[in-house]
Amino acid sequence: MTDATDATRTEARADCVLCGEPSEYPESTRGATYCPVCEWQEAQRQACSG
Repeated sequence: MTDATDATRTEARADCVLCGEPSEYPESTRGATYCPVCEWQEAQRQACSG
C-alpha cells in the first residue's frame, strides 16, 4: 500500500454537491464531488442528453 492510499483512507470524505451525503472521495479532491447515487444519476443524464 502506498502513502497516498493511506492518506485517502484516513482523510474525511467530501460531501456530495447535490444532496450533501458523503462521497467516496477525500475532501482534498478538486472539483465537484458526488455520492455514488448522484454520480450514477448524473452519468445517466449525460448518456441520455444526446
